[in-house]
Parts: sequence; structure tokens; C-alpha cells
Amino acid sequence: MGTVICMVVSAYDTAPAMTAHTHAYKPGIKTIIIDAGHGGRDPGAHGDHSTEKKVCLAIALKLGNQIKTAFPDIKIYYTRMGDTYPEIKARADYANRNKGDLFISIHANAAPKTKQSKFIGYKKETYYTKKGKKKIKHTRKVKNYKITYLDNPTRGTETYIWAADRTSIKGDFVGERIAEDVEESDEFVPDINDPEFKAKSLLWTKRFFNKSMLLATLVQEEIAKYGRQNRGVKQRNEKGIWVLQATAMPSILVETGYITNTKDETWLNSTKGQGEMASAIVKAVKRYLNVGVTTTAQPVSKATTKAQSQKAKA
Repeated sequence: MGTVICMVVSAYDTAPAMTAHTHAYKPGIKTIIIDAGHGGRDPGAHGDHSTEKKVCLAIALKLGNQIKTAFPDIKIYYTRMGDTYPEIKARADYANRNKGDLFISIHANAAPKTKQSKFIGYKKETYYTKKGKKKIKHTRKVKNYKITYLDNPTRGTETYIWAADRTSIKGDFVGERIAEDVEESDEFVPDINDPEFKAKSLLWTKRFFNKSMLLATLVQEEIAKYGRQNRGVKQRNEKGIWVLQATAMPSILVETGYITNTKDETWLNSTKGQGEMASAIVKAVKRYLNVGVTTTAQPVSKATTKAQSQKAKA
């Protein structure tokens, strides 16, 4: 399976204001899990000259280094640091086992090429009627078209949070995390099926949802400052995204760009583009951890699937 390294982005309390010479952050933030999507036998989406797994890893590693610089006391774990493929379940389990406070998954989006048909005249077509010795050959004139496939114009960055209809699943993992924390503190071990305990888990789950939404919104705001198209904060309700709903912490999945779009693919593979994407996320994390964060709330799009996506589901 290979070394698992996840980046989780989560926060429990409001941190003191950050200054230019300090690294103040919320006391509850000790560990961030960074997840580079796909890897190994799973290349993810394909562009004209690159694969999703490659750009995801490059951005994830740059992101980890920038976070270490900004927050030297925060531990960074990666789901992978090379061309390996940790199973999806293993990524979430690893994040939970290492008690991540935030989970950040890095992916690239994809859309199929657009088909265009151009009428170029007529051609003869042969067909037959009847069978055997009675078979009769015929010809007819039919329209002839030239078919071409062009780059899909869809491009930009969007960030996913877990779908609202997956809250009960998220709550189960949050409940297990709370129970483990209580057990390790030598307090009375709660019954996870107790209604009161379930209510507590639900409250924490709602809090994680709000924090995930905040961080996702901040990421979108920051990447837009680099001139990127802001495609907003979204949910995928049809199948959900396992690494988001199975991690007991605030969690986001950043679709950094459309690798099937020529301009986006060039940006995703460039040192400049990778650095900008990592920097935007780090700036979002800084705002997320800072006191008095203000942001313009964005509506969440309920994407039933990755629109026109050719990539494997996360």
C-alpha cells in the first residue's frame, strides 16, 4: 500500500490573532492530513501530456512545505509522498488514527472533449435487401459529416465538502473519535449507542460541517485572487466522497483545475501554478485559524456527479 500521508484541515477552537512574527493558531490544531489523490496503479484523469496523480502529488508536497513554514509546530502527515496507491478507506483510517484536526485532499478535475459535426457533402452508401440468392444490392446517397473533438472549455477550481445526506455516516466516525479520546483520558467510556452520546456526536458533526464549509469558501476566495475561475463550494450527493465523510474532522477536497483543459493543464503542471494553488490553500488556512475571520458566504452546489467528468470517483 505504501506510506500513507494525509493532510487534514480541522479546527476546534478560535485561535488568537496572528501577527507578522508569530505563529499563533487554534490550540486544537496539532495535526493536518494532506491527501494527494490517486497514485500508483490509479492515474486518475488524463490530460494531453500529464496525469492527475502526478499534479496532485506535486501540489500536495508543495502545500505541506508551505504549511510547515507558516506553522512549524503543526504536524503534517501525507497519505502518500511517492507514486503509490493507498486505498481510499486506508486514507480515511490513517487520518483518523493519527487524530488529524484538518483533512485536505488534492485532486484535479476532468471533462470529456466536445464533439462537433460538420456537413461536408454526400456519399454513396451500399445496403442490401432480402437474403441468400435473392439478396439485392442497392446504393443510396447519404449526408457525410466530418467529426472533430475539441477541448472542453470547462476550467477553474472548485472545492468539495461532504454531502448533507452523508451526515449520519460522518457522525458515526465522529462518535468513534470522541469515544477514543475519552477512553484515552481515563474518563468513563461512553456507550456510543446512548441517545445522549449520539446527540453530542451530532453536534460535533454539525460543527465540523460548518468549519469545512468555512475553509472551503476561504480556499475559493484565495485562489480567485490569482485570477483563477472560482467554481464555488460543492457537494456530491449521489455517491458522496468517502475521504470526506469517513474522516472525523473538518475536511475538504480541492479540485485544483481541469486537466482536460489545455490552459488548466499547463497551469497545473507549471511550478508557478502549483505554487499558487498551494499558497492559496495556506492563506485560506491562515484565515481559518485567525481570530475574527470574515468571508462572503457562498451557496453550496449539490453536484450529483462530477459534471461531465471522465475521472475515477474519489
